[in-house]
Amino acid sequence: MGDRTHIQQGWRRTGLWLAVVALFGLIPRPLLAAEEGEGGENISEVLLHHTADGYYVALEPFVTIELPRLFLVRTPEGSWRLDAFGSTASALHSGRYVADYEGHRYASSAELEELIAAHHHLYAELHPREGELVLDLSITRHYVFGLIAALLVLALFIPVAQRYRKGIGRTTAPRGVLQNLAEVFIVFVRDEIARPNIGEKADRFLPYLLTAFFFILFCNLLGLVPNLGAATSNLAVTGVLALFTFIIGTIYASKDHWKHIFWPPGVPVYVKPILIPVEIMGLFTRHAALAIRLFANMTAGTLVILSLIGLIFMINALFGALAAWLSTLPSVLLTLFISAIKLLVAFIQAYVFTLLSALFIGMSVAEHAHEHHEHEEEGNETVVHAVPTSDEARVAVHG
Repeated sequence: MGDRTHIQQGWRRTGLWLAVVALFGLIPRPLLAAEEGEGGENISEVLLHHTADGYYVALEPFVTIELPRLFLVRTPEGSWRLDAFGSTASALHSGRYVADYEGHRYASSAELEELIAAHHHLYAELHPREGELVLDLSITRHYVFGLIAALLVLALFIPVAQRYRKGIGRTTAPRGVLQNLAEVFIVFVRDEIARPNIGEKADRFLPYLLTAFFFILFCNLLGLVPNLGAATSNLAVTGVLALFTFIIGTIYASKDHWKHIFWPPGVPVYVKPILIPVEIMGLFTRHAALAIRLFANMTAGTLVILSLIGLIFMINALFGALAAWLSTLPSVLLTLFISAIKLLVAFIQAYVFTLLSALFIGMSVAEHAHEHHEHEEEGNETVVHAVPTSDEARVAVHG
């Protein structure tokens, strides 16, 4: 019994040290620099830079990869020019661009070299020396992470689709860990999300719902990898996903759906002018909320983790090294707890987005049975026959 207790304690110590080492992989280099003397006032800036989109991929402590920069510029003569550079540093070395950083413009060669040497050019805003910047088409790291997530979805599910095409999983039982795991999620999305919310037309929209679910899930899981990020923490990405849901619901919407929006049935005529604008606004606001909900949840988790880690360096700057060392263990334990919560949130947010997309599409394509009242006079009595409707579900959603 004593040997077993000793072994368990050894494993616990080993696990704690591995956790600490893993967490140091999550700490960006600027945070470590803040501890070395830059001061705690820079930590908020570091948090914003780490969670915001950028034109680089920081694989610390190994290398920082600068991404290509593409600019559409209008020259002083009025013509159009497309500038392409391999990196931000290349654009500045070309002499055609200047940089704005922390309210100061860096224009001379010496200033630009100093900016590049300090790696601050990664966070600077570039402007052409001559002409006007019309559009920045540069590749960002969130775009790269989203592309990686899309490629992972294709790499995992193309082999699964080929097996289904051959009849494996249709005429026979699924084979292999990959196909069985995919089967669990596919059946879950079909039976628990699509069919209950869309009904008999669910299979038509199942490919989109499956694509959205797995793409969001892989994006969220990539955000858990040290030094990577979740593309779903970018409002542009979640906005495009919500836009797809809106477009699909608009294209396949039934006549009853448009009638409920532009001429709500069962409502007095004098109330319709008030209700119609509300219905039109609700058509857009619910999809906007769909995008903001996913974006906010994924961004909040990263900010909490980085804030807990940055708390150590803030305490070091305010109260000294001893207080910082005493706060290390609580910060590490809280960070591990939040990281576990983020793993759960990665699945929950993929589920919630797919569920609400199915619900909104189902509301659009549904055929509503409106109330019909048939009055029959028998002597002095009037008998009313009412046909039940499904509008209660619509009212509950708007409420």
